Amino acid sequence: MTSVCNNPFISSSFLPKFPNVSIFFPKISNPISPNRCIRMNSSNKESMESRNPTQRRSTSPRKFKPRHGTSRRSILKKSLSQEQVIFTKPVPEDPVVGIIGGGMSGLTCAICLEKRGIRSTVFDTGIHGLGGRTGTRMIDHQPLIFDHAAQFFTAANPKFADLVDDWLKRGLVREWQGTIGELEVGGNFVPFPSSPPKYIGVNGMRPLADSLLSQTSLVNVVRPCWVSGLEPFNGTWHLSEKGKPCGQFDAIVIAHNGKCANRLLAASGLPLIAKQMKRLELSSIWALMAAFEDPLPTALNAESLPFEGAFVKGVESVSWMANNTKKLLGSDSGPQCWTFFSTATFGKQNKVPQESIPTVTAEKVKEAMLEGVEKALGLSKGSLQRPFYTKLQLWGAALPTNTPGIPCIFDPRGRAGICGDWLLGSSLEAAAISGIALADQIADYFEQGGPCTDEFAVGLHNEYKPLEGHDIGQFPGLESVDQTTNAPALTLTT
Repeated sequence: MTSVCNNPFISSSFLPKFPNVSIFFPKISNPISPNRCIRMNSSNKESMESRNPTQRRSTSPRKFKPRHGTSRRSILKKSLSQEQVIFTKPVPEDPVVGIIGGGMSGLTCAICLEKRGIRSTVFDTGIHGLGGRTGTRMIDHQPLIFDHAAQFFTAANPKFADLVDDWLKRGLVREWQGTIGELEVGGNFVPFPSSPPKYIGVNGMRPLADSLLSQTSLVNVVRPCWVSGLEPFNGTWHLSEKGKPCGQFDAIVIAHNGKCANRLLAASGLPLIAKQMKRLELSSIWALMAAFEDPLPTALNAESLPFEGAFVKGVESVSWMANNTKKLLGSDSGPQCWTFFSTATFGKQNKVPQESIPTVTAEKVKEAMLEGVEKALGLSKGSLQRPFYTKLQLWGAALPTNTPGIPCIFDPRGRAGICGDWLLGSSLEAAAISGIALADQIADYFEQGGPCTDEFAVGLHNEYKPLEGHDIGQFPGLESVDQTTNAPALTLTT
């Protein structure tokens, strides 16, 4: 690492002055001087404190073009050419962490930070509640209920199993006792064995997420809030939403992914984290919520109970179907609320901007998915009853298709980390384990109290590998029917 005064290619008079922040240029930033490092001393503090931290970068128009609307290539180029922020200010005795994303990983990170005595603020974009992909939609005037994201989860990891046991005691989750299995085109159904246990939120998956923080005292929640700016200033991170300050934090956690996370990190001063995030690949999945007047033909025979959930095989437009009325309400009467998910292939073929789905595309996708349900159940064409209510949603950044296979990513130089299911897999368990791991990593780093030490760096250079699993995610411990049983498929009664 070369200081600025010894680098013939850099003049200190042209460099921005960040108090208590050093700037490190990694190899990817400049082919002429790949290992240069700019270290600013505390004499710059007075001049910087008189400037507005939200405006101090306006002198560099090249770096601060509007972030929104930029192309994927321009974001990648910007991410790989930015300087590395290095905090030199000691960690305060009572540090605060800013967590961007209120899904399962962000929430468990906040909870575990509190257990280590560390305060945090969780920023989430959710209008109706927290949870990310643990989403439940309720239509009050019907009433109708749909789990339209995560459908259920398993608990194979001991740490996560302990967490689930606590949720069971608090009445937040219960075991899903309904019949679940694999449904092949034509109505051939094979049930899964009862083990491992399959868990669901008592009143849906979103209430589980909303209830997780009910017993915390060191966690603050801000929603809906879309953090769009990260600024290192005077030894802390300054977060903002469209220029409006959101607070100052001694460390930050990125607990979401996709194009919004890439834009946020593009000029953040965290090139190594930005590079790892940019390598993530995500699938697109369509979710169709449909309510029917009468039950669908899902019974194996006249004496058996209908199945409540099924992984669909051999149908391109549908990969999963579940009866929310039976699963969440345990009822056979009233409207029958079903959630259908497309395959990742179908999602990719019919992907559009999820914020503004064209009416023509929505109608095309809905009809294709209902036709797929018809084929899966072995019904003749056009015989499936028409739903009286439908709602279509595109999860444009649904699930990861590759992973570095590590619990978390942490950059001690920039005092920033990433957590999320995609770091280990694509399950609720992976999300929780990632949040726990990052919380412990940050707490351990804070305890040593000093400036950056590379011994706390995690995951900044790990390679990615393809990720296998169902189109709607992984369920640790739940093997495919082909691997668990030789029982013949049973044809549904119609």
